[in-house]
Amino acid sequence: MKSPKHASNPRRLSWELLQESATVPELRRSREPPQEPEADAPPPQPPLWMEVLLLFGKIAAICLAFLLLFTFLFGLYRNADADMTPAVKDGDLVIFYRLDKRYIAGDALVLEFEGKKQVRRVVATAGDTVDITEEGLIINGAIQQEPDIYFSTHRYEGGAELPITLGEGQVFVLGDHRTNATDGRIYGVVEIRDTLGKVMAVFRRRGI
Repeated sequence: MKSPKHASNPRRLSWELLQESATVPELRRSREPPQEPEADAPPPQPPLWMEVLLLFGKIAAICLAFLLLFTFLFGLYRNADADMTPAVKDGDLVIFYRLDKRYIAGDALVLEFEGKKQVRRVVATAGDTVDITEEGLIINGAIQQEPDIYFSTHRYEGGAELPITLGEGQVFVLGDHRTNATDGRIYGVVEIRDTLGKVMAVFRRRGI
């Protein structure tokens, strides 16, 4: 008996089955969600003693920086008199710059007198002639108008000899509280090399 006209070829069927079997895994793989790459393992943490050591090292470095800063560049001290009232009061913290000693009239500077630091105001520099009379403070023959000074300027008996002309590298200083201030009226001119620096800031610690 003859096979039907459209009977399938066995070889052809086996080839088609082989192709289908090869295609199914590929379809399965295409439907599976992509796998994320494995995350890198976190780096090992340093031991606690090392973290503490680093912390103390940072604190020591900061303290050393402040020490050098306030030893060679800036100075800090607590004012202990009222001779610069109202600009600087007793108990105020004063910061001064050690490297700036180019003073002009009106600057406030820090100096030492009898072992104690004090803030005083420059009223005259090199070449100026200073005198104090009943009319007040006189610089180069002109009476000084000082709007920020609220006390009269008088000469002290037994104090520095006036008038006086300042030489190079000298300044004459007075306290803003002119009534009883310990200043140039007692110790005369001040050598710039003996001053500690120019006042940069004042921090009030007692009543404003």
